[in-house]
Amino acid sequence: MASYSGFLRKAPASRLKPFFDARNVDVPEDFDWESSGRGKAFVRAIDDLLGELPDRRQDELKAELDLLASIADAEGMIAAERICAGQGIDIEGLEGVQDVLLMLALSHPQIVDRVAAETSLMRRSGGKGWASFQLEDDGKPWALHDDAARDAFLRDVLEILNVASHRRNEADWFRSIRTNPITGEEAEITQATIYVEDRAESELAFGPSATLERHLVQKVVEVGLACNPQARIVEVAARGGKKVRDQCAASFAKHFTPQSAVPIQMPRRAVLLDTLRAAPDFTIEPADGISRVEVSSLDFFSTGGEFARFEKRGEDETIYQFLERRFGSMSPLRSGGWTIVAATLRIFLEPRDGKRARTLTVTLRTPNSTTVPNKTETDRQFVFGLLERWHLVAPPRKDLDLIEDVD
Repeated sequence: MASYSGFLRKAPASRLKPFFDARNVDVPEDFDWESSGRGKAFVRAIDDLLGELPDRRQDELKAELDLLASIADAEGMIAAERICAGQGIDIEGLEGVQDVLLMLALSHPQIVDRVAAETSLMRRSGGKGWASFQLEDDGKPWALHDDAARDAFLRDVLEILNVASHRRNEADWFRSIRTNPITGEEAEITQATIYVEDRAESELAFGPSATLERHLVQKVVEVGLACNPQARIVEVAARGGKKVRDQCAASFAKHFTPQSAVPIQMPRRAVLLDTLRAAPDFTIEPADGISRVEVSSLDFFSTGGEFARFEKRGEDETIYQFLERRFGSMSPLRSGGWTIVAATLRIFLEPRDGKRARTLTVTLRTPNSTTVPNKTETDRQFVFGLLERWHLVAPPRKDLDLIEDVD
């Protein structure tokens, strides 16, 4: 966990003073909140103030500062923006992530836990303990706000995790707003963090008599859920392996969108669409069984906020030839200010093993969306191998552990 010393140095004095006042820290009237340019002397002065508190209170306040420091980075700021936008909390004009987190700690303490959960989910997106699932678009709304569905889903999660009936649990449902970093489009996300009381652990600690004693520490396990009804995507963060996450996704579909088919896990990789700015050389090997590959559509977004979509219609020219013939140097592929935000590929497979020729259609969207998971597992592995070879998706991330257990 990050040290809170750097957090204190960067936090605005106008927020630090009321933070410590609200926590009944006795601060002298002449305390210099801008001391020594916020160097080591300033941190030592704060530590001296904390050292005057009773031991238990001192530990609690330092733990709170450590938590704030652990999420005071770029990802924590994005998480705060998402959560605050979903909760209608205005953070416009605040002086950076330290100012935002201190404001939340003062005025919206529950939101800090949500920001911490969202930050953890972001950091683990694409890694071990995390999975994203695509549900079919059947045109029917999800019952995300149905209390009965939420209760039933919680019961299923407890059963999936094999939680004993006497263990305490709590589900925190909330709304956040995610913004596409290129187009600025907003998507409303319904999130849940399920807190489950885990088995207690025995640890050594000093007791009232100043001697080492063995204490039981009650642990809590978190399960994270993020639902995007527009894209029909559900993200699950849960320890216990692929089976646990698959079962959580299946339970979600059963209770919130019973009309849909079983959700399909979708790998999450950064999409590298700049590769398609020039007509690509799709390297094909004989073992692939591919007759040809074409880019059948390109979507563009301009710095002025305009969208443009071009689709290949005729068989006599590629989409690149069309854009060059029609627009020349003014083509969005050549002129400045245009970014490729989506592309569709068609992969034409040769007849094989007595089967007819078929076509795999794959759509890629920034920053990390792909329709590859809508294929069979064999097709998904095959297509992702091709996309990596063609430098259209980033390499897979190294495995990461799930959201940490917390006391």
